Amino acid sequence: MSALDWIIIILYIALVVGMSYLIGRLQKDQDDYYLGGRTLPPWQVGSSMVANQVSAISLVGAPAFIAVRQGGGLRWLQYELAIPLAMIVIGSILVPLLRSGSGVTIYEYLERRFGSGTRLIMSFIFLLSRSLATGVALLATSYVTSVCIDLPLNMTILIIGIVSLVYTALGGIKADIYSDILQLVVLWVSSVVLIWLLWSLLGGDIRMPADAGERLRVFDLSSAGTGRGNSYSFWPMFLGGLFLYISYYGCDQSQAQRLLATRDSRGAQKSLLFNGILRFPLVLTYCAVGVLIIPFMARYPEFGEKVMKLPPDFLMPHFFRDFVPPGLLGLIVAGVFAASMSSLDSAINSLSAATWDDFLVRIFTRLNDIQDRRKIRISRLITVFWGFFATSAAIMMAGGADTVIELVNKIGSAFYGPIAGVFILGVISKRSGQRAAITGLISGVVLNLVLWKGFPGISWMWWNLTGFSATLFAGIAAGCWGGKYRQGTDIVKISAPMPRLFIALLLAWFLVITGICLWIHFISL
Repeated sequence: MSALDWIIIILYIALVVGMSYLIGRLQKDQDDYYLGGRTLPPWQVGSSMVANQVSAISLVGAPAFIAVRQGGGLRWLQYELAIPLAMIVIGSILVPLLRSGSGVTIYEYLERRFGSGTRLIMSFIFLLSRSLATGVALLATSYVTSVCIDLPLNMTILIIGIVSLVYTALGGIKADIYSDILQLVVLWVSSVVLIWLLWSLLGGDIRMPADAGERLRVFDLSSAGTGRGNSYSFWPMFLGGLFLYISYYGCDQSQAQRLLATRDSRGAQKSLLFNGILRFPLVLTYCAVGVLIIPFMARYPEFGEKVMKLPPDFLMPHFFRDFVPPGLLGLIVAGVFAASMSSLDSAINSLSAATWDDFLVRIFTRLNDIQDRRKIRISRLITVFWGFFATSAAIMMAGGADTVIELVNKIGSAFYGPIAGVFILGVISKRSGQRAAITGLISGVVLNLVLWKGFPGISWMWWNLTGFSATLFAGIAAGCWGGKYRQGTDIVKISAPMPRLFIALLLAWFLVITGICLWIHFISL
């Protein structure tokens, strides 16, 4: 990279860290640190949710999936149909329940509904899975970023990890959200710049190669995802994706913590509406990059032959290095950095929140009585711990990235459905107590492990639905077998359901997304 590129990247990093320092000086208590004082505007929270879900692997991996990955193509868009529907479920059912307490983690609801054992188990699962997944995300993004900036892998991991750690520890969730908004803008502008650059390099001639038709089709209804090689067919991506998104956005502390940072339930529901509508245009933007790469590789066969010998995720980094001019390269690499850091900051802050609220104040009860400023200092130290843990994990896992990434994604899907099942169980089954909740959780996870080991042909995307269903049915059955309901009408009653207007807008947007995907699919035939 040129000196100009490095100047752009350094200025961007300095801007993020400086902004976090100024925000951190205004914090008075842990509500400020973990929840932004519970006063954050819905549009800011919604923008942060959009940025969080888009990692550097999405920015470079989605175009690679579309252009070169075996079995890939625009099937990626099938995943997006589930987003508006998931936002409706979360906003209508989960938001009022999660906001009914006063704590900083969503697992407080589980204690009131089922008991402290359920809260601790679910929080522990979150700490274990999210900390390892954060290390893997850092490793995965560093692999592709190291190619762009031409630095050793471990040095790239340290740069991304330390920068994310510094601004998250200083500024808390408000710094995360403000930086996410900045990162979303940089990421989106980078994608638009790539589209313009590819269009220019192609001279406006975007005629597709004769064999590209299959990659431009969105819907794959040829399989139910129960045979080898069909993990990305429509039904597992749509139905499995629906339950994955319900769990990720509504039952995972790293995302749902943001829903606690607005003034009220209506603000959280507006955030979900904003996320549900804004996400698809962003995904469509970087998918357009993947579509343009297809004729580009045909027009530049030497480049095409070179990248086809590499792992798919290295397609875009080599394009950046070989074809993007100085200055623009700095902007695009800043976009990759932005996507990497937006995925890390929320995880580190939420790990700190769960450690404090679900464990430390229970073990060391005197922590409840110390001064607010000291609580903030301890919270920052916990954040530093988890940041170093994730960075160290990424460095230790370097060398076996492909296997580790696949493994962690599967572990996530093995747990996402059962976790969502426990939350929903508390709503629909009055007789299900703590024993029933834990029984359901174990049943859902065990079923998914059986599918993993015994039925490898079944798409792992289905595990989100199978785990959810098994947890719900087993929990209801265990509740009927002598279960006791923990009393508390505020726990089950949904006092602030999602407004009908929001639901109508999300349903209309679902139809718009479906129409766009059908149009893209049929013009490719």
